[in-house]
Amino acid sequence: MGDLLLVRHGETEWSRSGQHTSWTDLPLTRHGEEQAKSLAPLLTGRTYARALASPLDRARRTAELAGIAGVEPEPDLHEWDYGGYEGVTTAEIHRSRPGWDLWTDGVPPGPEGHPGESPAQIGARADRVLARLSPALAEGDVVLVAHAHFLRVLTARRLGLPPVEGRLFQLATGTVSRLSTEHDRPVIAEWNVRP
Repeated sequence: MGDLLLVRHGETEWSRSGQHTSWTDLPLTRHGEEQAKSLAPLLTGRTYARALASPLDRARRTAELAGIAGVEPEPDLHEWDYGGYEGVTTAEIHRSRPGWDLWTDGVPPGPEGHPGESPAQIGARADRVLARLSPALAEGDVVLVAHAHFLRVLTARRLGLPPVEGRLFQLATGTVSRLSTEHDRPVIAEWNVRP
């Protein structure tokens, strides 16, 4: 059984400011590009059974700068749809909804085509990705380049936890995490690794 390598894209202006960013396709900052380049020693020189990235530019560019070859776009790796909270910080949300928590309270609908997603909906997407990757993981390592909240939910699902437990896994920009197995059980082997 191969390892599942999770790469969070490098910094963007909104990840730096703490604004929720799902469908807004922001480029990497200069620092984000440097973060992505710095990941190359952790990711190149490996053979991957599959390499997938979110279709958003910040993920695709991170994969390119990190030197991951043969990356395929995977729409299900898209970030959580934050609905009406796109571009808004948690501090701003707390002004009108004190104590709000993404993981338990959800998001209001946004503009047309962006109704927002619940942890269960993200969990269903993560489950689809994991099911499609099962044959590739039987052949070797798989790398996914995507977004913080989605990868946190995917980690929870890989470990057999409910989607909401993704809240337990803080994930920084420009990092690599590795999910492996021990005694045939999924485990976290490395988390938030930077060179």
